Amino acid sequence: MEDGKPVWAPHPTDGFQLGTIVDIGADSLTIEPLKQRGKTFLAPINQVFSAEDDVNKHVEDNCSLMYLNEATLLNNVRVRYSKDKIYTFVANILIAVNPYYDIPKLYTPETIKQYQGRSLGTLPPHVYAIADKAYRDMRVLKMSQSIIVSGESGAGKTENTKFVLRYLTTSYGTGQDIDERIVEANPLLEAFGNAKTVRNNNSSRFGKFVEIHFNEKNAVVGGFVSHYLLEKSRICTQSSEERNYHIFYRLCAGASEDIRQKFHLSSPDTFRYLNRGCTRFFASKDTDKQILQNRKSPEHMKSGPLKDPLLDDQGDFNRMSVAMKKIGLNDTEKLDLFRVVAGVLHLGNVDFEEAGSTSGGCTIKNQSSQTLEHCAELLGLDEEDLRVSLTTRVMLTTAGGAKGTVIKVPLKVEQANNARDALAKAVYSRLFDHVVTRVNQCFPFDSSANFIGVLDIAGFEYFEHNSFEQFCINYCNEKLQQFFNERILKEEQELYQREGLGVNEVHYVDNQDCIDLVEAKLVGILDILDEENRLPQPSDQHFTETVHNKHKGHFRLTVPRKSKLAVHRNVRDDEGFIVRHFAGAVCYETTKFVEKNNDALHMSLECLVSESKDRFIRELFDNSNNSKDVKQKAGKLSFISVGNKFKTQLNILLEKLRSTGSSFIRCIKPNLKMVSHQFEGAQILSQLQCSGMVSVLDLMQGGFPSRAPFHELYNMYQKYMPPKLTRLDPRLFCKALFKALGLNENDYKFGLTRVFFRPGKFAEFDQIMKSDPDHLAELVKKVNKWLIHSRWKKVQWCSLSVIKLKYKMLYRATACIKMQKTVRMWLCRKKHKPRIDGLVKVRNLKKRMDRFNEVVTGLKEGKQEMSKQVQELDASIDALMFKIKGTIMSRIDIDHEYQGLVTRSEQLLTSMQNKKKEEEERERLKRIQEEMEREKSRRAEEEQRRKQEEEDRRLKVEMEQKRKQDEEERKKREEEEKRIQMEMEQQLEAEREEEAGRQAVLEQERRDRELAMRIAQSEAELIPEEVQNDAGLRSNGTSGLPSSPERAAADGTPEFKNLTIGPVVQATKAAAGTKKYELSKWKYAELRDAINTSCDIELLAACREEFHRRLKVYHAWKSRNKKRNTETEQRAPKSVTDYDHAPPVKTASQQNPAPPIPARQHEVAMNRQQRYFRIPFIRPGDQYKDPQNKKKGWWYAHFDGPWIARQMELHPDKHPILLVAGKDDMEMCELSLEETGLTRKRGAEILPRQFEEIWERCGGVQYLRSAIESRQARPTYATAMLQSMLK
Repeated sequence: MEDGKPVWAPHPTDGFQLGTIVDIGADSLTIEPLKQRGKTFLAPINQVFSAEDDVNKHVEDNCSLMYLNEATLLNNVRVRYSKDKIYTFVANILIAVNPYYDIPKLYTPETIKQYQGRSLGTLPPHVYAIADKAYRDMRVLKMSQSIIVSGESGAGKTENTKFVLRYLTTSYGTGQDIDERIVEANPLLEAFGNAKTVRNNNSSRFGKFVEIHFNEKNAVVGGFVSHYLLEKSRICTQSSEERNYHIFYRLCAGASEDIRQKFHLSSPDTFRYLNRGCTRFFASKDTDKQILQNRKSPEHMKSGPLKDPLLDDQGDFNRMSVAMKKIGLNDTEKLDLFRVVAGVLHLGNVDFEEAGSTSGGCTIKNQSSQTLEHCAELLGLDEEDLRVSLTTRVMLTTAGGAKGTVIKVPLKVEQANNARDALAKAVYSRLFDHVVTRVNQCFPFDSSANFIGVLDIAGFEYFEHNSFEQFCINYCNEKLQQFFNERILKEEQELYQREGLGVNEVHYVDNQDCIDLVEAKLVGILDILDEENRLPQPSDQHFTETVHNKHKGHFRLTVPRKSKLAVHRNVRDDEGFIVRHFAGAVCYETTKFVEKNNDALHMSLECLVSESKDRFIRELFDNSNNSKDVKQKAGKLSFISVGNKFKTQLNILLEKLRSTGSSFIRCIKPNLKMVSHQFEGAQILSQLQCSGMVSVLDLMQGGFPSRAPFHELYNMYQKYMPPKLTRLDPRLFCKALFKALGLNENDYKFGLTRVFFRPGKFAEFDQIMKSDPDHLAELVKKVNKWLIHSRWKKVQWCSLSVIKLKYKMLYRATACIKMQKTVRMWLCRKKHKPRIDGLVKVRNLKKRMDRFNEVVTGLKEGKQEMSKQVQELDASIDALMFKIKGTIMSRIDIDHEYQGLVTRSEQLLTSMQNKKKEEEERERLKRIQEEMEREKSRRAEEEQRRKQEEEDRRLKVEMEQKRKQDEEERKKREEEEKRIQMEMEQQLEAEREEEAGRQAVLEQERRDRELAMRIAQSEAELIPEEVQNDAGLRSNGTSGLPSSPERAAADGTPEFKNLTIGPVVQATKAAAGTKKYELSKWKYAELRDAINTSCDIELLAACREEFHRRLKVYHAWKSRNKKRNTETEQRAPKSVTDYDHAPPVKTASQQNPAPPIPARQHEVAMNRQQRYFRIPFIRPGDQYKDPQNKKKGWWYAHFDGPWIARQMELHPDKHPILLVAGKDDMEMCELSLEETGLTRKRGAEILPRQFEEIWERCGGVQYLRSAIESRQARPTYATAMLQSMLK
């Protein structure tokens, strides 16, 4: 927006006005209008738009404008409308402005022929161009098409729909009666479904979707009409300036006198359903004179007829009668239609008054008796039944007494009026359904390849007072707008692809949240309304409150007091709500929402009309009664949801639209007065916004909205260029121009036929082109330079093309040779094909012989015979292959011989399979026998194992009993030894005291003697007697007196013989006295050899005793001299070795332990008993590292008599350690069985079998065998058993 350049600013009546910017504010601009110099006004920045240089210029496609915005769109439509060009394109969307007069030569047959087969944009915009585009798309894409015609009342939707239908039937019809019927169906539908409103004299009060079906040859074969949402409230009430449906007035004005008399018709002002609105007829001067005076209302005679060039009630009645005849309705059917219409009029004249009785009901006024009679006569009803049904309703009891009792409930006056109006609406709406059905029957078709559908439906509506009809229409337009946005963008993308632009997809704001507000399950407004209708006492206020409560804070919904219009702010919150639609906010007053949503009658009325004496009336209500349960619905107002029915129909329609291609016609009403050549800019701008055209412009801003064909740019700027450049063709001219200007390639795209600009970039380009001459001269130089470059590139490209052509010729020559070879090969193959096929089949049969050989190999019996047969078959196959190769055979001969071989092979295979099955059966029986034997042996093993387990349990019980006995004996022995020890201690204490006294006397004597000796030496005197006595004393002290009780007992001193000595001491002395062998000075090797070779039992036992004593001494020395914190190999678990290393106690019994029982006696007593033990252990280093004992090991020991013979250590993290007596003495446990205390550990002793299993599993047998072979093992029970086993 340059300084001084005109802009479009908002205007209250014209929509936009031209002005210039004089000041810029924070969020507004100060505008000075061009027509009112000196005056300024403020306008929001987002409502001020750039204007074209020539505001009087107009284009056929609004996208060709330099500036693409709603102001330039409105101005373009205004300029074209002023020149009687009522059609304008916005891309592929057609804007049609209602001219309100016939434009000459606009819809002639010549014009229809002119548009046939012509692409969009090649001819001026026209409704015929859209119709032909739909037909061509259907034919080329083999896909059905839809044309959506929308706009507000009076915008010309119905007329444009007629033009589309006429064009399609005229251009592509078969010339038969069916084409005329499709066109003539419109007047009949308009008569029953159109009415005069404030905004339109011929307003369609229903939506329709007209389908024209085509066959495989793309010729018209038939049609079908679907209708939506007939405005039933108009039947009973209209505003003062509006009329009821046209059929009522046309019947009053144009019906013949006999029909008038038969149906008791008169002027419109005599009928309640007509006299509350406008009662004037549409008529011209001539036809007004033809209407009889008794048919005109006082209003008509006072004000004259209504004027409209397209409407004439009397003439239209005659045209409607002709149309009925053309579409196949006979006179009877026509009279049936007129009779029902007259019956509805008479029904409206039935009046009610309060009854004088106490029942609280009402009765029909006496003045209405005649009317009631006429109504009953016309509708085929009994007069008395009709009277009762209008003033009462029937109820069936469900509890309290006999079920199904009929009760008649009287109605109040208001309820009776409502029931009468409901019956009138029901009769007329079913009549309209019948008319549509009958219209569809008049152009049937057997089959259809595709169709073109024309949707004529009301556009977005908002009035001062909006009710349920406007709510449904605007909900429909929300859905259509969403479809419109999706489809228009899709077509825009297709144009970009067709022109080869390769741009990204353009996105838009969706209105799905508004659609969900209306139709969502449970919380949608329509579902809330249905729930309200199902309540016992529904009310509009409760429904409105529920809507507000369910959608608090919803962006699209608010309360009426927030409206910008004062009239809506007076509506209470429980009387309405505001919905923010895509085209603007609309305030809906919910009064009668609940009533209008219910499409059902009281059962008493419905039963009355469905049982009418008139067949036509019964058929009208027959379909609706088929699916109803009378018992359930009797006595109450059944509920049929109008809103849900409309939603279902709308969803079906949209599914149909989405499955077809689509075109759009947006009809615009130029003024509210419905006069020609009057353009109300603000009103039209509002319609453009409501139809979504402004939104389309906003959407197109994201793509390349400005576009211009190459030839237009060439014509626009050739006057600025020198002759040298103007000689170029338009495309090269534009390309050179853009390259020379150095424009950003992101701001424009070259298509195949036009150049596309980003929003606003076309204006920049235009400004550059119209700059000063010096700049233009520089531009020409750049263009010349670019032309030289481009021509040099063309020369290069031509050279490369010639080279490519050369290689292409060589390639094609090679390809020709290859084709010749291939054809020759094909001919040869065709000649020899039977032999090749036969050879292939026989070879495949030959490959199967390997399978035969495998089967023969697997046989155990009859192998030779089968092998011979296989070889014979193989030879036959080889012979046939040789025959096929060597001779010319026909396909039949080859197949005959091949089938013979196949039969032989199948027979051979069958016989081999049978033999195989027999062998398998024998093998199976053999396996079963073996399985039975294995089962028998398994059971025997289980029995043996069970017995073994029982024996093990018995042995363990015996071992446990023996352990307990040994424990008791040990305790008794310990108690006896304690007692003996106490006696010995007392005896020894007495001996020590006596010995101490004797020693004291001897010491005193020694001291006395030493004193005497010193005295004698000093005096040199000797006393011989004393010396002798001294010697005698010394001799008595050393050898004469025993030094211990043992020595005294050994010498047999009399004074000691009488002392009582303990049995253990006596046994020790006896053992010492009877000791035959002195082994203390033997070497270790001598002891080992004596143990291994000696046969002397006593010597053997003594050697073993001495050997184990030395081991104890060695290990005691080793433990005293080992390094601190040094882990040594564990000989036995600590619990075992602790028995040998008890802490020292200062008791006499432990200072002088009792001598052990002699080994010989022990061995004889034990008789070399074999015992086995197992105890857990943990290494000292892991005691604190592994508190959960995960590194626990097992220590196994085999004691041969009192001494260990075999030892095992099972560690969790290393290999087992095996030790045998003789070879590993230094590492094995040195303690005797009694010293280990294992016999006293509960559960330590195990069975021999358990030890031997572990010993064998850990490789103990091999280890012991190697020790025996190397003569390192000491003879034990284990070595003897192994040697006997090996022998």
